[in-house]
Amino acid sequence: MGCTCCPLDFCEYETNKLVLIRSRPLGSLKWFLTCFILIGIGVMLFWNKEYQEQDEVISSVVTKVKGVALANNSELGEIVWDVADHSGQLHGKESFLVVTNAIITKNQRQDYCIEDITKNGKRCESNKDCIKGENDQHSYGIQTGDCVENTPKIKICRVLAWCPTEGNKLPPKPALFASAENFTVLIKNSIAFPNFNYTRRNILPEMNASSLKNCRYNKKTDPLCPVFRLGDIVKEAGENFTQMAIEGGIIGIQIEWDCNLDILLYKCIPQYQFRRLDERVDNKTVMPGLNFRFARYYKVNGVEERTLIKAYAIKFDVMVYGKAGKFNLINLILYIGSTLSYFGMATVLIDFLITTKFPKKCCMKIPKNIYKQKKYEYLDDLIQDALYVSFVDESHIAVIKGSVENSLQEVKAASVQARQHRESSRKQLSMSLKDQDVEMQEVSHLIEKKDIPSWCHCGHCCSAPTNHEQLCCRRSNGQCITTSELFSRLVLDRRTLELALLYEDPLLDLCNENIICKLRHCAYRQYIEWRFGSISPGGTAVVPRCCVNKVRHKFPSASGHYKGLCLEKKGKQN
Repeated sequence: MGCTCCPLDFCEYETNKLVLIRSRPLGSLKWFLTCFILIGIGVMLFWNKEYQEQDEVISSVVTKVKGVALANNSELGEIVWDVADHSGQLHGKESFLVVTNAIITKNQRQDYCIEDITKNGKRCESNKDCIKGENDQHSYGIQTGDCVENTPKIKICRVLAWCPTEGNKLPPKPALFASAENFTVLIKNSIAFPNFNYTRRNILPEMNASSLKNCRYNKKTDPLCPVFRLGDIVKEAGENFTQMAIEGGIIGIQIEWDCNLDILLYKCIPQYQFRRLDERVDNKTVMPGLNFRFARYYKVNGVEERTLIKAYAIKFDVMVYGKAGKFNLINLILYIGSTLSYFGMATVLIDFLITTKFPKKCCMKIPKNIYKQKKYEYLDDLIQDALYVSFVDESHIAVIKGSVENSLQEVKAASVQARQHRESSRKQLSMSLKDQDVEMQEVSHLIEKKDIPSWCHCGHCCSAPTNHEQLCCRRSNGQCITTSELFSRLVLDRRTLELALLYEDPLLDLCNENIICKLRHCAYRQYIEWRFGSISPGGTAVVPRCCVNKVRHKFPSASGHYKGLCLEKKGKQN
C-alpha cells in the first residue's frame, strides 16, 4: 500500500474531541480537584519564589580575635597567652584558631639522651641492637649506636635529639587556657550577587564603631551582631567549652544569606548557625580533638635552646552560603507554562473513576460502555481487505481479515462486533413509508436446484465470479432475507430510493438515463446501513449474493454487465 503526502496537509489543524457530561457529582469533583491543584501551584509559586531569578552568593571572610588568657601551673608558673600567641597558629582561609590547652617542655637543647621507654624509647641488650643513623617515625631523634642503661634491668638506645625529650604526658585537666571562652571574635563577611550587581556586609549600615564595641551576639536579643563570644559559639553548637578545651576540636560557623531583592519585599540579612564538625563520642573516638606542636627558640650562654609546646586548640571554620532572588517575568511565564499540565490530572482521575467499577453513586449513573462509545472512536483493523459480513440468523457482525482463499461463506471470522445503528434521516425517511401500500416484489426468474451453489443456505443465491462475493444471507439453512417485507420496503421500493437520492441531492434529475444505476447503488447502501449500521473506516461491508440478485433484477444494467464487488474502490458494489 503506498503512502502519499499532500502539501495541503500542513494547512490543517487538529484538535481533541471533548465529551460534555452533565453530572453534579462529577462537576463538583472536577472543580474541587481544579481548585486544589490551583492552590498547590500558587503555594509553590510563592513558597519557592518561582517567579524570581536566582543567583548564588560569593563571599569573603576576615576574622579578628581579641582576648588574654592566664594559666597558673605548679610546674610552669604563671603563663599569659594573648592574641599574638594565637595569630600565627594554623590560620586557614575563612577560619581561625584558639589554643585552649598545652603540654610545655622547657629548656630543650640538641644533645645525646635517652627517650622515655613508655613512649618512644627503643630497648636493647647491646650496641648491636642500636643501628647508628637509624631513625623511627615515632622517635624524637636519631640513634647513635650506643646502648645505655636506663635502670639496672633496662637498657635503651641513645639518640641525638632535642633533650630532654617530650614525655608521655596527657593534656592537663582542667585546660590551661580554659578562660579563652571569654575571647571575642569579630567576623567581617562581605558578599556579592554578581547577576544583580549587588554587594553587602554582615556589618549592617546602621551599625557604627561604638555599637560594635558594646554588642555581643545573642540569638534572641541581638541576632545581627557580628561580634561573638567563643563560649557562646560552643554553647550554641551544643557543646561544653570547659570539656572541649581539654583536647580541642572543630566548630563550624554557618552564615546563611537568603535575600529577596524585590522592592516591596526587600530583605537581606545574615542568619548564624553553629555546629561541631569533628566526631567526638565519649571515649570511643580514636585520636579525638585537635593538637599540633610548635617551638619558641632562644639562646642561653650562646647555646640555642627552645621551649616545645604541644598545643590543643579549637578551630573555628566560617562557612558562607546563600542565594538571592529578584522578580523575572520570563521565569514566571515558564513556571506557569510548566504547571498547566497538572490540570490534566483532574481529567485523568475522573476518567479513571468513570471507567472502573466504582459504585455508581460515587460517580454517575451512565454505564462505562456508553461513556467509552462517546469518548473514544474505535479504529479497528485499518486495512483495506477487512471484510464485514452480516448474517440474518446471527445478531453480530463477523470481521474477516486477510485474503479469501475459498468461499467467503466458509471463512472463519477473526472477530465479531455488535451492530451500531445510526438514526439517520435516510432511515427515518424509509420508515415513514410504512403506511403506504407497497407491492411485494417476486423473482421473475427461478433458480433451479442444480444451479444453487454449495455455500448457499437460503436457496436464492447464484454462482459468483470471485471468492469474496460467494456469500449467503444465512449461516444455516432457512428463509431468505429477500422474502421479508422490510427488504422490499427499504431496498427495492423505487419511491423510497428516489427520496433517499433526493435527500442527498435535492436537484437530482430522476428522468436521467443513468437513474437506474444510481437507484441500484442506492439500494446497496440502504441494505448496508440497515444490516451493518456503522463500520470502522477502511472496512468493506459485503452484500449477500441473493440480495445482489434481487437488486440487479429490480434495477438492471442496460448493458447487462456488472463489475461486482470492487475492493480497490473501498467496497463499491456494481
